This record gives sequence, C-alpha cells and structure tokens, in this order.
Amino acid sequence: MRIAALRGRETFEVEEARVPSIEPDEVLVRVVASGVCASELEPWLTGPPAGEVRYPGHEVSGVVVEIGAEVTAPAVGDRVGVWVTERGFAEYVAVRAAYCFPAGDGPLDEALAEPIACSVNAVEAADVRLGDDVVIIGAGFMGNLVQKLAALRGPRHLIVADARADALERAERLGATRTVDVTKESLPDVVRSLTDGRGADITFECTGTQRALTVCGDTTRMSGTVAIVGFHQGADRTIPLAYWNWMAFKVVNAHFRDVAVIMRGMSVGMRLLAGGVLSMDGLVSHRFPLEEINTAFATLREKPDGFVKAVLTFPEP
Repeated sequence: MRIAALRGRETFEVEEARVPSIEPDEVLVRVVASGVCASELEPWLTGPPAGEVRYPGHEVSGVVVEIGAEVTAPAVGDRVGVWVTERGFAEYVAVRAAYCFPAGDGPLDEALAEPIACSVNAVEAADVRLGDDVVIIGAGFMGNLVQKLAALRGPRHLIVADARADALERAERLGATRTVDVTKESLPDVVRSLTDGRGADITFECTGTQRALTVCGDTTRMSGTVAIVGFHQGADRTIPLAYWNWMAFKVVNAHFRDVAVIMRGMSVGMRLLAGGVLSMDGLVSHRFPLEEINTAFATLREKPDGFVKAVLTFPEP
C-alpha cells in the first residue's frame, strides 16, 4: 500500500509499505478520505527532528475490508469513521473495532469523525443552553462545526467573527444571527450592543491565535464561559489573568485526551451525521490525491478564498 512519510520541512514522501495486519479485536479499513488537520500544519512546516520519520494522519473514514476473530461489529463492507492517532495518510489502517462508528449513507469524504467529535465535545463542555448568547471567533472548519452544533442547543444570539469575507458569508448561510468582520467592526462593541451591555454567555475561540484569545475576555460576560477550541501552536500565549480572575470566567479547554470522552464525542457526532441532523455539506472545500499531500498542506497554510477544509481522497482499488 501507499503511505505518506514526513521526512523534512514541508516534505512528505509517498512510499510503499505492507498492508497492516490486524489483532483479534481490530478491523482493517480501506481509507476513502483522510482530513488535513491544522494541528499537523506546524509539524509539516518544521519537519521532524533530524534523522526521524513521522507518519501523521488521524481524520480517517473508509470501508471495512477485514475483521478480527473477536469482532462482532462492524462488518466487512461497513462504511465507518474511525479514530487513529497516526498513519492515517495511507491506503489502509488497522484500528480497534471499538474505535469505528457508522458513517451513514452520505459522502465518506465528509464523514470525518475525529474533528466532528472535537466539536461535539467542545459544545457539550461549554454547556450551551437554550437562550444563551454565543460568540464564535473564527469561521473556519472548526468554527463552522461548532456553530452548527451550538445552533442545535437553541441560542438566542449566535455571533460569528472572522477577518475573511468568504468565511463570514458562509457563517451567515449556516445561520449566524450576526456576523462581524473584525477588520471593520469592534467585536466587543457589537456583542455589547446585542446583549444590553452584558456580554456573551459563552465565547468559543476557534482560531488558535493570540489576538482571538485576547478578545475573548472583552466579549464574555462576568461569570461567563471562554472555550478554547483553537489549537495554539508556536509561541507562548498571554492573557490578562488578573482581569480574567476578576471576571470569574469559566475557562474550558476544549481539547480532550481521555479516550472515553473522545469515543463518546465520536459516537454522538456520527449519530448526528448519519441521522441527517448534522450536515457537512460544503465544509470540505478542497480534495487532493495522496501524491499531492504537500500541496494540500500548502493550501491549508495559504487558505485561498473559499477554503474550509482539505482532505486526501483515495480511489477505489
């Protein structure tokens, strides 16, 4: 099979490898799509340490082609979203059966269970409630997912902020009650005007940038919730902690390492997707074959107009 190996700065190489064997509790999945995640951008930009080779890729969907002796579900032929932590940029992955979730009948290149799970868990951890005023900073892929899921909780205001016109247009199409171009308007001023000066009950930071993190404190009400969804790479971040202490914010780290929590998020997310409650239509904007993986990462870095999410797609064997 073919697999992408990260061997240097901005350098994946596609190489041949053996199809992985499976344990009794595992299944073999033929990969149909593998998402290009922003968390893997910095490792691509910097490359692995000298002499090391890395095999990233963790947003996988595909079709079960073999099952282990102890597996009762899923079955061969089932369409699934799966959880793996590496080696996802490959034609096949071996994965525990318990980490596979039914993908429904929709496009498999949109059945990206792992980022859907992250968004489900973020919205549940932040505890969006009926009638809440919610701010989402960042209208990229994760911001869009958080927006869609938060909308299911029945907020009063769902305010989405970004600096890109195309992203804000998409957020409006997805049902934002107000969009804010932060290059032209003050987000805190808009939020205060819509909430009678009170501020948002919950602010989701979905960009992974210092600027967005800073402004969270200016949009959230006293004793409100700041949920950190963005993946903060690179330089250390700073916050005015004395002010955040005084405001008694609840700070939610919407990154999860407990496998049970991840699995529940995947189960809930894929049930919503397979049941038609959550639509991923339009959220996968760019598709690349495995041989163009470096172009896919460059596209993620550059974010051209209309960019939301890149995936690698694999043809039928």
